[in-house]
Amino acid sequence: MSLKITEKCINCGACEAECPNKAIYEGSKKWSGKFINKLGIKMDVNCLQEPIKYDYYFIVPEKCTECLGFFDEPQCASVCPVNCCILDEKNLESKEDLLKKKNTLQNIIR
Repeated sequence: MSLKITEKCINCGACEAECPNKAIYEGSKKWSGKFINKLGIKMDVNCLQEPIKYDYYFIVPEKCTECLGFFDEPQCASVCPVNCCILDEKNLESKEDLLKKKNTLQNIIR
């Protein structure tokens, strides 16, 4: 499953720079980039997408792999001073699926 940022976020920005998939964005900012949609289709979104959250940082679930294949633990959660980066129960994925997503993201980002 991907992670999410809760409303406890203090907008410090520590998490954004740590994300190896560039899945974290500042609240109210539009986002773009390459990702895998929920149907498993590789997407290259050059046009800006609407923010997922407006008042605090957010994680694009289609780009989040919980840092599997990069680190032993999610980096956003490890640097968050208020522990607001948590598992998103609405986006369940197995470790196998997360690693596949990571490998696919690496291939389309190249």
